[in-house]
Amino acid sequence: MYVKDTIAAISTAIGEGGIGIIRVSGPEAIEIVNKIFRSIRGKSLLEVDSYTAHYGHIVDSTEEIIDEVITLVMKSPKTYTTEDIVEINCHGGMVPLRKVLDLILKEGARLADPGEFTKRAFLNGRIDLAQAEAIIDLIRSQTETGLRVAMNQLEGGLSQKVGEIRQDLIKLLAHLEATIDFPEDEIEDFNSDELSDRIDGIAKKVEKLLRTSQKGKILKEGIETAIIGRPNVGKSSLLNALLREKRAIVTEIPGTTRDIIEEVINIDGIPVKIIDTAGIRDTEDIVEKIGVERSEEFLNRADLVLLVLDAHQGITAEDRKLMGSIKEKDAVIIANKLDLDSKLDFTEIEEILTDKPIVKTAAVENQGIDELEDVISNLVFSGEIKNEDQTLITNMRHKNALDRAYQMLLDVKKTFELDLPNDFITIDLRAALEAVGEITGDTIGEDIIDQIFADFCLGK
Repeated sequence: MYVKDTIAAISTAIGEGGIGIIRVSGPEAIEIVNKIFRSIRGKSLLEVDSYTAHYGHIVDSTEEIIDEVITLVMKSPKTYTTEDIVEINCHGGMVPLRKVLDLILKEGARLADPGEFTKRAFLNGRIDLAQAEAIIDLIRSQTETGLRVAMNQLEGGLSQKVGEIRQDLIKLLAHLEATIDFPEDEIEDFNSDELSDRIDGIAKKVEKLLRTSQKGKILKEGIETAIIGRPNVGKSSLLNALLREKRAIVTEIPGTTRDIIEEVINIDGIPVKIIDTAGIRDTEDIVEKIGVERSEEFLNRADLVLLVLDAHQGITAEDRKLMGSIKEKDAVIIANKLDLDSKLDFTEIEEILTDKPIVKTAAVENQGIDELEDVISNLVFSGEIKNEDQTLITNMRHKNALDRAYQMLLDVKKTFELDLPNDFITIDLRAALEAVGEITGDTIGEDIIDQIFADFCLGK
């Protein structure tokens, strides 16, 4: 077991709250907290059972009461880190939390590094690296679908699939190396068809996981969506309708929105980062001009574009210019203000933007919004079933490792087709095995591990 010194940190978010928690983990966790904790019943924490809660006070060296607390004692090995853990539930203000933490540090604990509690859980073998990274995804999940994907990974869904690939590689590699190292034992070698089938089978499993990476990236990071259009076509009204609240100012005066408004909404489990941009037009107003320039920047980087047209006014030269700028992008055309008389030429829109979906809305009246959400969902997932399999590649590090493993397997195929000795095949198989092992942490350097856990918040 990996156990060094005893660490401590505030595990709840900074700010005022009903409860604040200080977590202590390590071989001296119970002893250190016992020095500053006074149970109402006079119990010593050194004598209590595991998984018990104790009411009392935290006191300083003069026995002055610092805070009224409930202390939870959890003994090794059945804890988050597999070490002794004590969690002190204080009142949620930063002053009592910091004073209690200072006392713990004075008694011999060390301030934990970011993610060090989870890092100890990994180093002590309670979870693997993929499960540890899922904890970050769990904390940062923005939708229920993202939450389910993170929970699947935390519970070992991805680790199991990666483990199956590793076992296939290990068995194949072991057999090949045995034929090389012990030729006198007359170990049966693979025939060409059998070896090719084994390699193809492993490659297909890797490829299947890789195919989930785009969906996983969207569910984890969201899809950046820019609402664009000339001034006063109803962009801000559309944002308000999607948010189901009046977030953006709406007036009949063109150019009201001069800065970027960004919000995240949940559309069918997809975190959609909606950006309401300033109306794009030629203008001499310095402030509005800056807003237009920012809008054009967001248009260029957006994953998805919602182009809003004013159905009542019909297509203008500025609309045609905007339509021309989004031909190569994923986009939805929104014919807005259809509660008024429409003058839009839909044939012209379809000629300029072939195959781009068109949704008819009256944003102020919340008409057509559900249909727009369905179109966005279908466009993002290209009609795929969204929740058929919760084991997705959501982490770029995992994707890169699988990409390298897949390439190594393709190299194995080439080596095999060139009829080279098994020694050459085993080199690429070892490289593929090492790449796959990086996902769960079986084959990874300490510097990479440190970098991964540095992204965690303090106290986790």
